[in-house]
Amino acid sequence: MPPSPIDTHGPHERSIEVRFPVLMTQTMRWFGPDDPVSLRGIRQAGASEVVTALHEVANGKAWAREAIAARKAEIESAGLGWNVVESLPVHEAIKTRGPDWHQLIDRYLESVANLAACGIRTITYNFMPVLDWTRTDLEWAMPDGALALRFELEAVAAYDLHILRRPGAERDYAPALLDRAERRFHAMSQQQRHQLERTIIAGLPGSEETFTTERFRDALAQYDDVDAATLRANHIAFLDAVCPVADELGVQLVVHPDDPPFPLFGLPRVVSTEQDMTDLFERVPNQSNGLCFCAGSFGVRADNDLAGMIDRLGDRIGFLHLRSVQQEADGDFHEAAHLEGSANMVRLVAAIHRLQQREGRSIPMRPDHGHQMMDDLSKRSLPGYSLIGRMRGLAELRGLERGIAHAAGGPA
Repeated sequence: MPPSPIDTHGPHERSIEVRFPVLMTQTMRWFGPDDPVSLRGIRQAGASEVVTALHEVANGKAWAREAIAARKAEIESAGLGWNVVESLPVHEAIKTRGPDWHQLIDRYLESVANLAACGIRTITYNFMPVLDWTRTDLEWAMPDGALALRFELEAVAAYDLHILRRPGAERDYAPALLDRAERRFHAMSQQQRHQLERTIIAGLPGSEETFTTERFRDALAQYDDVDAATLRANHIAFLDAVCPVADELGVQLVVHPDDPPFPLFGLPRVVSTEQDMTDLFERVPNQSNGLCFCAGSFGVRADNDLAGMIDRLGDRIGFLHLRSVQQEADGDFHEAAHLEGSANMVRLVAAIHRLQQREGRSIPMRPDHGHQMMDDLSKRSLPGYSLIGRMRGLAELRGLERGIAHAAGGPA
């Protein structure tokens, strides 16, 4: 509901109606009790909520209502709220339409119902095969000495062709890139090769699996007969099974886009562009079929108009990841500071502000993938999720939004 107007008139004064603008709900991601960032630190950074998950529950198992309620009570005792799940993983056998599909769907629906019973009604998921988000360098030095995440296609090719040795991999790369990848591999030490492998497949925050090389090959092989059309059909089948129940429960499932938004290791990607999303919403029109708008993931592609996507897809957006990447040549990119890079964050947040005023609702937002910086450089941190870099991003985004609200004519 839109915020109520405030009546500022006294007994002898003309009535003046002031409508305060609807602003984003500020959250941070928290990985549970083992996260090196505490709930206290997140609250002090300025967030009012966290987004989290029961990361200790194996993929494909149902989340118990008691465990959800206990985690929510822990968060609320720290003075924070929990209203967005990130993420409830989709098992690979759902993505491939494997023999356990029906059983896994039933468990997924059980988790959705238990979350709704605890008052949590925004559920993030992704439909990326095998890997969640992929980077090739977790400590790329920025000019100011902070460390960022980076993706370099040449490094992926070097790993794919010469360490993983995926059958048929050479067909996925241009001849010039094949040559560069071979030279790069031979110039790498054994330690550098091992580090690249661990960075790509060992598991990152939010990923559903960790892999050895052998397990990674086996996981990729499960998709030998799954092309983009098949994966899209399987995604639609998943939503057709889950959305009617989600509709009844008042739950919105928000899909996170592919990261990065193009095929990797021979795997298809089907949540990468505005057209992908438009097609998905047309095929599954249920209101519970929503979008987690990740500016960083969509922003890797120059053909994604981020602010325009907010305008056109806004009624489906239930959660926002605000970060900016710096696009480089040949599909490479690195995580920029939140107000820098290729995203044009001013234009993007202005579009979000318009959407919130138009629909009268506050959309949960989190700053994403902050730089490791200052005192966090000497602490154990989860890649992309150190506290100070995200606190900087949250503060910048908060100030930007309030400035936009003020410029639009409302109190900020």
